[in-house]
Amino acid sequence: FSWHSLRISHPPQTLPGGTHSFAVRFRLKAIGWSNDDFALRVVAIVRMTIEQDFDAPYDVRETSAGRYVAVTIEPWVDSSQQVIEVYAAIRGLEGLVMLL
Repeated sequence: FSWHSLRISHPPQTLPGGTHSFAVRFRLKAIGWSNDDFALRVVAIVRMTIEQDFDAPYDVRETSAGRYVAVTIEPWVDSSQQVIEVYAAIRGLEGLVMLL
C-alpha cells in the first residue's frame, strides 16, 4: 500500500446544489506530508480560490510519527462551483496525499 498513489477526487460535478443551500460553511480535509508548510499552503489556496481577505477557520493535526499532517478547513462558499474550484485547487497542491 502506498500513500503516494492515493488521491481521492471530490466532489463530483453533481455536488452539492441539490443537497446544500448556499452560502454555507463547507468542511473539507486535506492530508499531506508534514514538511514545506503544507498546512499553511492549504489555508492560503482556499483563501485565494474563494477570494476572501481572511483565513477560513481551520484545524491542523499531525500524525503520531510526524510524517503527515491533516488540515480540516471550513470556508464559507457561495455556490457549488466554488466548492469544485477549491477541490481542484487543492488537488494540484504539492505534497497532497488525500483529499476528503
